[in-house]
Amino acid sequence: MSGESAAAGPPGIVVTGATVARLARGVRLREDPVRGQTVLLAPERALALDEIAVAIVKALDGTRDLDTIAADFARQFDAPQDQVLTDVIAFIREFSDRRLLEILR
Repeated sequence: MSGESAAAGPPGIVVTGATVARLARGVRLREDPVRGQTVLLAPERALALDEIAVAIVKALDGTRDLDTIAADFARQFDAPQDQVLTDVIAFIREFSDRRLLEILR
């Protein structure tokens, strides 16, 4: 599956099912009790996340690849793994473009 859903990230980086990512340095996932939301805090910015985004960010441990994460989500949510992988790759691409995630491989 890793070759089927490739998306370009930052210049020279291709995001596939074999990609391993984690939060970039200085980026943290925090609960905002005032707003009742989970936010991604980065230097000089904050981004409110929905439940799916929170689940993806929590799964990005810097060791598991996106194929493994997508397989886990597919089982958990009883969804087609190829569609889950496509969605996860799109999320990783967008958040790495915003420099919120670091692509390790």
